[in-house]
Amino acid sequence: MNDLAPGLYVVATPIGNLGDLSERAAGVLQAAALIAAEDTRVLKTLATRVETGATALSLTEHNVEGRIPRLLEAAREGVVALTSDAGTPLIADPGARAVEAAHDAGIPVFAVPGPSALAAAVSVAGFAGSDVHFLGFLPRGQGERRRRLVGAAEASETLVFFESPRRVGAALADVADALDDPTVVVCRELTKVHEEAVRGAASALAERFRETRGECTVVVDVRGWAAGSDERDLRAYLKEMREAGAQRSAAASAAARRFGVSRAEAYEAWPEDKE
Repeated sequence: MNDLAPGLYVVATPIGNLGDLSERAAGVLQAAALIAAEDTRVLKTLATRVETGATALSLTEHNVEGRIPRLLEAAREGVVALTSDAGTPLIADPGARAVEAAHDAGIPVFAVPGPSALAAAVSVAGFAGSDVHFLGFLPRGQGERRRRLVGAAEASETLVFFESPRRVGAALADVADALDDPTVVVCRELTKVHEEAVRGAASALAERFRETRGECTVVVDVRGWAAGSDERDLRAYLKEMREAGAQRSAAASAAARRFGVSRAEAYEAWPEDKE
């Protein structure tokens, strides 16, 4: 690996099991003059394992702009590795600006693929894998979180997001409420000793994972959800009409014109009981 061309190497690292580090990734880390990582304390374990003499450079959201000149200078002359704390760099972690700067400067950028919690979770979930919308970490506010979920579900078949053990129960409860309680798979501690992939209704898993440990990747099956959005909009419209005091017959006629359905269908969708 000592004959590697100079440039920036984007290197995937293990998400838990150190045995997942590829031979090629280890070779790049050994050949590197500089290794950039979000947390150099995490990098230290990996550096010791592969016996690299590279200099470690902390690269975070807050210092990336200031560190780019040094990173690019080193990449012009030798091998620079960009790593993640766990998994494939630039997936829900900093570093994109550094890669962009390397492209802008004409410095070659090489992919060293490997572990990814996103890909691993999709592979064990058993849902559609060709129309996946990755959400990263969901917003902390409940309203914003639900809007994000609904917006993504309207245009995708499978949703994937990362969540901390403290918030995964609340996030799953919002998935259940916002998306009509779909089937989900919670992947916890992927590739580690206590790894599990649990499949079930979002509402049931919200209770199960209300108190848990370890980072979680959640996969949500939203196939068919968008197809039912017109019906949900129709029912919501009729509910608003009823609460405003409208009569069922008149509201059904108005809803039929607005949503392009038959009057009989709109009449049947009338909410029987006020909530």
